Amino acid sequence: MDIAEVVSRRSNCSRRRVAALIIIQKRIISTGYNGTPKGVRNCMDGGCSRCAESPKSGENLGDCICAHAEENAIVQAAYHGISVRGGMLYCTTAPCLMCAKMIINAGIEEVVYEEEYEFSNPSKNVVYGGKS
Repeated sequence: MDIAEVVSRRSNCSRRRVAALIIIQKRIISTGYNGTPKGVRNCMDGGCSRCAESPKSGENLGDCICAHAEENAIVQAAYHGISVRGGMLYCTTAPCLMCAKMIINAGIEEVVYEEEYEFSNPSKNVVYGGKS
């Protein structure tokens, strides 16, 4: 988790710094942090209109163009042709519902997170079938 904290410093989101690591056989195979997609102006530089408007937490989430840390870790592995099946994901914040579905479909078998996210109950229902 200490390594995830260091990776989170790379985030360019102006609202929250999150990082994820994917581990297989005790080796880090991919990392990700939240921020705007490649080639898009950084969030902290005004690249994301949602973050620039400073809405309340949980509002207008569909307007955010930033990719989540878990999403970026999975996509980076795919970009480099690395399977994440059977892996373990460490994340500084609990995954959202979208990321929970992505984690399951990617074949990641375990998730460890440091901080609860106030909107994580739907994710827990998907991952644990309502048994958290």
